Amino acid sequence: MIQQKTIILPAMGRGFHIVTDEILKALPELPSAGILHLFIKHTSAGLCINENADPTVLEDFESFFNKIVPEGMPFLKHTIEGPDDMPAHVKSVLTGHSVTIPITDGKLNLGTWQGIYYCEFRNKRSNREVVATIYS
Repeated sequence: MIQQKTIILPAMGRGFHIVTDEILKALPELPSAGILHLFIKHTSAGLCINENADPTVLEDFESFFNKIVPEGMPFLKHTIEGPDDMPAHVKSVLTGHSVTIPITDGKLNLGTWQGIYYCEFRNKRSNREVVATIYS
């Protein structure tokens, strides 16, 4: 059986945000076994799985991404929406647009220290759509 739902993540501002609880609250009851696939429908935001215990990890990711893909690089041409436009696209390619998580015993089978990250790379705040597909 396949179930699908679009989840609207509220505007959270630029940075890395753990959204595991928000995703779970928006989903129907999970099957005893299966797979959850999440896909973010945006080219300047991403999804990934990483550390969920220490909030400094979120800050370090933001610092690292800004260091390797800074705003204002003079050779960039796609800047119509501002200096964060093209760097946001590059950063979203680095994180990816989807994650797949096994479901076991009706729960997401994440590791002890793992959480789902919503990665926002634009300065402007806006809601983001995530398509959640449950395969059971």
